[in-house]
Amino acid sequence: MQIRRYKHFASVVGLVLGLLCAVEAAKVNKHKPWIETTYHGIVTENDDKVLLDPPLIALDKDAPLRYAESFEVTFTKEGEICGFRIHGQNVPFEAVVLDKSTGEGVIRAKDKLDCELQKEHTFTIQAYDCGEGPDGANMKKSHKATVHIQVNDINEYSPVFKEKSYKATVIEGKKYDSILKVEAVDADCSFQFSQICSYEIVTPDVPFTVDKDGFIKNTEKLNYSKERMYKLTVTAYDCGKNRASEDVLVKINIKPTCKPGWQGFNKRIEYEPGTGSLALFPSMHLETCEEPITSIQANIELETNHIGKGCDRDTYSEKSLHKLCGASAGTVELLPAPSSSANWTVGLPTDNGHDSDQVFEFNGTQAIKVPEGVVSTSLKEPFTVSVWMRHGPGAREKETILCNSDKTEMNRHHYSLYVHNCHLILLLRQDPAEAENYKPAEFHWKLDQVCDKEWHHYVLNVEFPSVALFVDGATFEPFLVTEDYPLHSSKIDMQLTIGACWQGGNARMSQFFRGNLAGLMIRSGKLENKKVIDCLYTCKEGLDVQLPEEVASAVKVAFNPNQSSLTVEGDDIEAFDKVMQHISYLNSRQFPTPGIRHLRVSTTVKCFNEETCILVPEAAGYVMVLQPEEPKISLSGIDHFARGAAEFESPEGVTLFPELRIVSTITREVEAETEPEATEATEGAEDDPTVQETVVSEEIMHNLDTCEVTALGDELDGEHETLEVDQAQVQQRGLEMTSSNLGLVLTGVNTMANYEQVLHLIRYKNWHTEALFDRKFKLFCSELNGRYISNDFKVEVNVIHTANPMDHANNAMVQPNFINPVHHASVDLSGHNLVNAHQASVVPSAATIVIVVCVSFLVFMIILGVFRIRSAHQRTMRDTEGGKENEMDWDDSALTITVNPMETYEDQHSSEEEEEEEEESEEGEEEDDITSAESESSEDEEAGEPEDQQGASRQQQLEWDDSTLTY
Repeated sequence: MQIRRYKHFASVVGLVLGLLCAVEAAKVNKHKPWIETTYHGIVTENDDKVLLDPPLIALDKDAPLRYAESFEVTFTKEGEICGFRIHGQNVPFEAVVLDKSTGEGVIRAKDKLDCELQKEHTFTIQAYDCGEGPDGANMKKSHKATVHIQVNDINEYSPVFKEKSYKATVIEGKKYDSILKVEAVDADCSFQFSQICSYEIVTPDVPFTVDKDGFIKNTEKLNYSKERMYKLTVTAYDCGKNRASEDVLVKINIKPTCKPGWQGFNKRIEYEPGTGSLALFPSMHLETCEEPITSIQANIELETNHIGKGCDRDTYSEKSLHKLCGASAGTVELLPAPSSSANWTVGLPTDNGHDSDQVFEFNGTQAIKVPEGVVSTSLKEPFTVSVWMRHGPGAREKETILCNSDKTEMNRHHYSLYVHNCHLILLLRQDPAEAENYKPAEFHWKLDQVCDKEWHHYVLNVEFPSVALFVDGATFEPFLVTEDYPLHSSKIDMQLTIGACWQGGNARMSQFFRGNLAGLMIRSGKLENKKVIDCLYTCKEGLDVQLPEEVASAVKVAFNPNQSSLTVEGDDIEAFDKVMQHISYLNSRQFPTPGIRHLRVSTTVKCFNEETCILVPEAAGYVMVLQPEEPKISLSGIDHFARGAAEFESPEGVTLFPELRIVSTITREVEAETEPEATEATEGAEDDPTVQETVVSEEIMHNLDTCEVTALGDELDGEHETLEVDQAQVQQRGLEMTSSNLGLVLTGVNTMANYEQVLHLIRYKNWHTEALFDRKFKLFCSELNGRYISNDFKVEVNVIHTANPMDHANNAMVQPNFINPVHHASVDLSGHNLVNAHQASVVPSAATIVIVVCVSFLVFMIILGVFRIRSAHQRTMRDTEGGKENEMDWDDSALTITVNPMETYEDQHSSEEEEEEEEESEEGEEEDDITSAESESSEDEEAGEPEDQQGASRQQQLEWDDSTLTY
């Protein structure tokens, strides 16, 4: 820079010398001032002095020079520089001439400059001379030069944070490279003073640090149990060492370790019977810990294997279930519940429960023989075999389910169904035919279901020579079919067995079955269609889902056949959560089996690399099906009545249950309603154990599956008595009837009303009533294969015997022979015993009862008069004989009384009391009138007391003449 100035100065000197010569020659302003073309300047804000490079100097050739011996240069007015002019809008600078003669000037700021507003200024400048003469005529201007001025910054501002506070959340047990970033800015314009050079955490003793870029990270693993939130104070410094004007607060929340899995899952879910579907996961959502996922798959499994035969189904008899599912008639149940009509399963162990199906256990040593006539021994037509079976991995021996073999002499198996090495095998040997050719004989299926220790439903549709197998509703083809010759013709009887095979030649069982069987059925001549099979297998409980419209296209849902398992697939977490929240449990049974159903949710989550990125643990819980309100089945009606012997012997017989009613009720406990003024007292009694809830009975409607009428005492003698019902009426109402010497059984799932109507039609007949005094019967009904049983409704029917009027006239003076066996001291004249058989009706009405009471009272008054005469006679005899009792003796020529000779009297005390009452009446103590109903009540109360020895010794026989009495 200095060398340049010297060169410039030398040129200027040379120019000045030349100008001096010219000026000297002529005193005129001939030249323009001269300045540099470009200037660069620096100014500091808050200062007005600008440092220019090069310096601001204007030169003019018109300036005169005076040479002295010392070479001193002198300028004239014509060569002086009078000023500088700045061109531009709103230029905050001005140019000032310091020395006119030398043309030196400076640029300075008019006002205080602010670098933050404008860091650089650019404008043009022009110099002009003083012109000619005193008035400055002919003034000359230089060319315009460009001036660039930079405003230098001073560190006048402090850093300021962009946010008032900062928040972040981290998971415990993890060290982060960066938790969050704080950022401050500085308003200074220069790079030096506007840059933030460092940050600092002011709060002491915290496990965090901050770098120069403002990133905060933890220095150690954080513990949620130790500290749940940290509060940090952070400051910032610019490169001029200015500290932030205000520090900032940073809050860091600590979360427990993020564990991927289902959140909001209730482990216990209570299901109240009869409430329809119940949402299982109403508030559940999947936590993925912010992992980027591409697909989700969840499998929801409801475990019902321990309920009944794999799930909750109607526990009616297998025969009833087949009928409900639309199977045609001809079904034979080989494993029925033990009863009077089917007793061959009595010795088999069962589950002993009514909540689930009747299950029979075979332990490898037990088998049963099916009685002859239950199943046709030769199944020539198409037939179906169905069975529920649970079987585990067994031994290598054959295990027979069903076998029909020779009863004696030989060991031939005509047909059998057995298990061998997890194979299910059906043996079906053909009968002798004209052509002795090979025919299919054994059909083999290899099935995992045979040995998995789970319940499965097997249906074999046999239509020779083909056999179709359905397992849990799915079709399976045999993998092997072997052939054999038909059996040779023989006259040997066959034996049908279950649980083993009968060896007729050895007279023993072999090939015992180990496992559980239920619902073993054979239907001869019919084939079950797929619809019936599905109906028999379908569960009454399972999973269900109602997809919301907004997510139906985003998520796929698939069920297994019995709806115990559900698979959900999708890639949208929000849509997936909504579908899961709509999954529900449904049990359509009116009285479901109570207990636990385990529930499991297994989930697979994949990320962008199509690999499992996070492991979602299995969510496990259970559905608790609450105990249903058990119905109380009540049978009521007329339980004691009498009919004439002629009615029992008539073709219609006697109706046993003319006014029978079947009612079912449930009992609920509800809180007793309280008056508003008693609210305070009620609140105080909430914890009082003595406060009881109100019990309310509510009538409900449901089906029945069995009603059984049995004869009490002796069994029915088919030679002279029977129970009958119109078979057409039974079939019309969809019921079935079986009868035996024990009684009559109605079966079939039907309404209580239909059962009631059929029971009204049951009649009792007896063709030999001479020796019949009474007959007692018991009726009970049940629902769900004996799960709910009614009360025992007992009916007693008395037979009224009447003597022939002609016999009475012929034997007026002689005691009738049929009175001989009767040895009672008194005669009971109450109740229906005095009513003529022709007056009896099926149902005693109110008018009938009034007539009976009036007639009884009239007869009683007649007898009372007779007894008074008798008592007077007895008093005179006791005076003479010292209290000795004598036989009654009086004139009865005008009195005729008919007495029921077959009526039995069990209590002697009541007879004594009647005699005492009669004696008191003669002594003048009047008694109230005693009705026949009161007499019966008195007899019932005294019936249980022991007989009086003295009363027994005073038994006397009543004899009188009844030939002249008309009534």
